[in-house]
Amino acid sequence: MNNFWEKINKPILALAPMAGFTDFSFRKICADFGADVVYSEMANVTALTYQPAKTLKMLGLRHKKGYYVVQLFGSNPEHFKKAIEVVEKEIKPDGIDINFGCPVPKVMKVKAGAELMKDLNLSYEVIKTSIEASKLPISIKVRTRVGRISASDFLEKVKDLDIKAIMVHGRTFSQGFSGDIDCDMIQKINNNFKGIVLANGGINDKERALEVLGDTGADGLGIARGALGHPWLFGQIKGLDTKDYNDYKGVSSIIIKHAKLVYRDKGERGILEIRKHLPWYIQDISGAKKIRQKLVRVENVEDIKNALKL
Repeated sequence: MNNFWEKINKPILALAPMAGFTDFSFRKICADFGADVVYSEMANVTALTYQPAKTLKMLGLRHKKGYYVVQLFGSNPEHFKKAIEVVEKEIKPDGIDINFGCPVPKVMKVKAGAELMKDLNLSYEVIKTSIEASKLPISIKVRTRVGRISASDFLEKVKDLDIKAIMVHGRTFSQGFSGDIDCDMIQKINNNFKGIVLANGGINDKERALEVLGDTGADGLGIARGALGHPWLFGQIKGLDTKDYNDYKGVSSIIIKHAKLVYRDKGERGILEIRKHLPWYIQDISGAKKIRQKLVRVENVEDIKNALKL
């Protein structure tokens, strides 16, 4: 097995999976700015088992920079086995990740994500089956607690399985995506887990990133919403020179680059999809409200340029 996790210098910086955001274009931009690992959007193992075409298209292409991890969700071990076979053949990622933390109702409805984390026996079977089915390193993403099950309880149950990495969202299920993260729990996991540990949650700037690394002792960070509108955050954490992207001209240049990438990948549909990224990019810009009103109606790259007055 080619375990890429062992090859990356620490701290490892990863673009964490976000449904509707971490498509090929955004992954490429983040990798260009220094993300060591980029995760796909969550892919449904049942869809990959029976009707894989649409999901495979969503998972998209590889990129030259950054290791690529495909994240799967579901609850049927046999579907995981089939999905991994399809993904490894068609996408050829560097790793497979299993989601045990998503709190979205439509995911939990199929006993996946955070709902699956509550069922220790089924979770064990899903991971075991995935490891046996894959030629790639298997990683997992969990929350600090879902109901009565803590992340520590979960790892105790699966400690004999060869899990190469774990991303810990430092919030409980009831917290959702807001509130302080539990650095003590992440540190506890880091002290007891033999693989790579990534801390995740509430990392929005370099200062907070370094603070979380210090408080948890983690091997790296999984950055999600903090990268939206600020993909250069990865470079800032690494101490790279990103000052050119701190002004209106710099931000605008990245917006256009992103728009061109997504248009090349998805055509006009991609421009409609990028609308959700645009408010994040300009949130710190003077006069953002007025610009936002134009950006949410764009239909092509020229519309974006006109909205930005480029």
